[in-house]
Amino acid sequence: MSEIGNRKSEIGNRIIGNSPLKSGGNAFHIPALLLPSIEGLKIKADGIYADLTFGSGGHSRAILAKLNENGRLIVFDMDEETLKNKINDERVIFIRHNFRFLYHFLKYLKMIPVDGIIADLGVSSHHFDVAERGFSFRFDGKLDMRMNRNSRITAALVLNSYNEEHLAKIFKTYGEITSANRLANEIVIYRSQKTIETTAELKEIALKFAPARDTARFLSQVFQSLRIEVNGEMETINEMLKSSVKVLKKGGRIAVISYHSLEDRMVKNFFRTGNVGSAEIETDIYGKSSVPYKTITKKPIVPDDEEIAGNPRVRSAKLRIAEKI
Repeated sequence: MSEIGNRKSEIGNRIIGNSPLKSGGNAFHIPALLLPSIEGLKIKADGIYADLTFGSGGHSRAILAKLNENGRLIVFDMDEETLKNKINDERVIFIRHNFRFLYHFLKYLKMIPVDGIIADLGVSSHHFDVAERGFSFRFDGKLDMRMNRNSRITAALVLNSYNEEHLAKIFKTYGEITSANRLANEIVIYRSQKTIETTAELKEIALKFAPARDTARFLSQVFQSLRIEVNGEMETINEMLKSSVKVLKKGGRIAVISYHSLEDRMVKNFFRTGNVGSAEIETDIYGKSSVPYKTITKKPIVPDDEEIAGNPRVRSAKLRIAEKI
C-alpha cells in the first residue's frame, strides 16, 4: 500500500488538472488525503459509490471524474450548508441525512450492493471558521456545535444541564483530558451563578486548567469533547461501520479518514476484528471468525509534508482502507 500513500499517480494528476474539484465558482478545495483515498478505492467506471461526508464535495468530484455514464454516486451530508456545493449531475443522488442511516437509505434506493464507500470524518473548515456555529475557541459565538442544526442538543445544553459526573466522563473519554474531573466541577460552579452561553465563557473556564506550553491543544480537546457528544459521533461511526458490511459487495472497498485517536482506534479495530471496541478477533465454537474485512493499510496513511504545508488542518488525518471479504 505504500505506493498509494506516497505516489502522485497519473490518475491523481489528471483529477486535479481537469479541475473537477472546483464548485460554485469557489476556489479549489482539495480534501485530506485525496489521491491515496481515491486510488485505494480502486474505482470501477460503472460502479456504485457512496461518499458519506460530502462537505465541499472534493472526494465526490474526484470519484465522478473516474465514473462513466453508467456509474452512480450517493452522497450523504446532514448540514444544510453543504447544499451550496451540491453537484448538478444525473449520476449523483444527494441525501441530506446522517450517514448512520446508510443501510436504510441505500435499501430504499435499491442501491445495494455498492462498490465502494468513503468517509472523511473531519469537521469542515467552514464550520471552524464561522463563529456562530460555535465549533472553535478562536471566535466568540454561541455554544452550538450541531452538525445538523435541526437537532435539539447543543453544546450549551450539555454544559448547563448534564451533571458533573457526566461532564467529567465526556471530557475524559472524548478528549482524553487528565483534569476532566476538575474541569467538570468548575463548570458546575460557574453555571450555578450564570448560564454558560458562549465559546468565550467556556474558554475562560477551560483556561484555568490548560497547560502553559500546550494551551491550544488543550482547548481543542475540550471543544472536541463537546462536539462529539452533541453530534453523537462515536455511536454514528459505529453504526456506519456495521452498515458498511451490509451494503458493500464482496471485494468492495471502504476508505475512512479520521482525525483523532478515538475515531482511528474504532476504525482500526473494526477492520481487523469486526468490533469497534475490541482489538482481539472473536471466533465461534468451531474456531471461525466473523471478521468482515481484509485490512489493506497495515498502517494508516498520513499526509506528507507538502500536503500539511498547503493545509495544516490535515496534519492529524489518518486514512485506513479495507476490502470486504
